[in-house]
Amino acid sequence: MKRMFTTLLAVACTISGFSQIPLTVLPSGGNKKASVIERIGLTDVTIHYDRPGVKGREGKIWGQLVHTGFTDQGFGSSKAAPWRAGANENTTIEFTTDVKIQGQPLAAGKYGFFIAYDPNESTLIFSKNSSSWGSYYYSDKEDALRVKVKPQQLDKSVEWLKYEFSEQKENSAVVSLLWEKLSIPFTIEVDYIKAQLESFRRELRTEKGFIWESWDQAAQWCAQRNVNLDEALLWADSASGPSFGGDRSFQAQSTKAQVLQKLGRNAEAAEVMKKALPFGSMTEVHQYGRQLLGLKFAQEAFNVFKMNHDKYPGQFTTLMGLARGYSALGDYKNALKYMNQALPLAPDTNNKNNILSMIDKLKAGKDIN
Repeated sequence: MKRMFTTLLAVACTISGFSQIPLTVLPSGGNKKASVIERIGLTDVTIHYDRPGVKGREGKIWGQLVHTGFTDQGFGSSKAAPWRAGANENTTIEFTTDVKIQGQPLAAGKYGFFIAYDPNESTLIFSKNSSSWGSYYYSDKEDALRVKVKPQQLDKSVEWLKYEFSEQKENSAVVSLLWEKLSIPFTIEVDYIKAQLESFRRELRTEKGFIWESWDQAAQWCAQRNVNLDEALLWADSASGPSFGGDRSFQAQSTKAQVLQKLGRNAEAAEVMKKALPFGSMTEVHQYGRQLLGLKFAQEAFNVFKMNHDKYPGQFTTLMGLARGYSALGDYKNALKYMNQALPLAPDTNNKNNILSMIDKLKAGKDIN
């Protein structure tokens, strides 16, 4: 009897132990777990949330199921809790860099996300507490940021609550909570230029910094945006120097010249390009000539086009270059001569039609550039 009692007790303890182990099942109420990740610039924005459904409760969501403002939910320590901005667990939002929400700064990190709903102006709350369940333990002392936004009516009903990114730009996006016939949008901005420069500095110290192309890419990015030019020149020096082989690269040399031009050091830029031209392909040299035309350096552009044609005579590209060069100098007679030579070499119909149009301009005494 004693042995049987011991066995039954062991079984009972085992059953009791198992009953305390939570198994993975669907969230309560049939709500759906979800997450959305979007990159803005170099900043990853991650939202984790549970998706409640309308489930026939149209007209009873906002202001009823989702309470207005702050309320005592009758559980937990909070006596003035906002809505959890989803269902079940805490809705969280995470940023890998510092951001701005509706123009207000917020440090990189993970936050609990709450909404104090109001039909005219809702309050979005980013809380330093991202681990509590729902908003039952919400405390305004843990607020990292509050911003106010205006809810917007939707034409069509959204059955399952969701977060969407829209109006994506290089340094910003709009995030909207959508449910039933209401949208609550807010704008996230990032300092993309700062993040990109920091990324360049990190990566150039890794194995990626052992090829000239990496240094050139960083310098060219700065030149294109006219930012960080002093450091960009140092990067261009590394790209075009002998250490990584860029000293014989037209691309690396021309990037350095671009940075020098942005810094107003045009004479130095011209000297760099004189060194670079012998290493350029026919197409690269032609494109450099086009850049000079864009800068209104007509004689310099003509000299480049002529050098390219001398090296690659009778080619469609170099004939077009000479035509543009002569046209920029106002010599439409010679421009027309080389344009007519390029016409039968046109690689496709679009190019042929373009040439015919330019021939008409030259006959009318107009510059084709």
